[in-house]
Amino acid sequence: MADPIYPRSPREEMAGWCYLPRFVDKIRLHLAGQLHADYQPNFCVKGFDAIWLKAAGVSGEQMIEVVRQSITDGQVCDWVRQHVQCTDADKADFRERMLNHGRDPDNTELRALLQKRKADAGMASREDIQCFVDFIDADEKRS
Repeated sequence: MADPIYPRSPREEMAGWCYLPRFVDKIRLHLAGQLHADYQPNFCVKGFDAIWLKAAGVSGEQMIEVVRQSITDGQVCDWVRQHVQCTDADKADFRERMLNHGRDPDNTELRALLQKRKADAGMASREDIQCFVDFIDADEKRS
């Protein structure tokens, strides 16, 4: 595969969940055989995909099937609203954790990983990249 087709930003929301639109995009790309190799190692099993699945209480296979059976984001959104039993407070907590993942100065291991990813991508001097969501948006040319 050549250049990746970037999924939406992890900041975007659907059914009150940040990251969900990005995950839906990744599933649609996977189903079309267009998910770039850079995204495949974490797909549904690690990283933010796995964090979202755990928070929502659904399996990767289940979400893939929901997306496979849908045509629009609205259909996925309706399914999530009907089947994912989380409160608005749960979603807000998830949003806070996601949007700050890698920012905690006490988590030196995660901070070091973020710094390594920035350096590997030629962005070591970018002080505006303070967490992994910032890094994803910068790496995918959104900031």
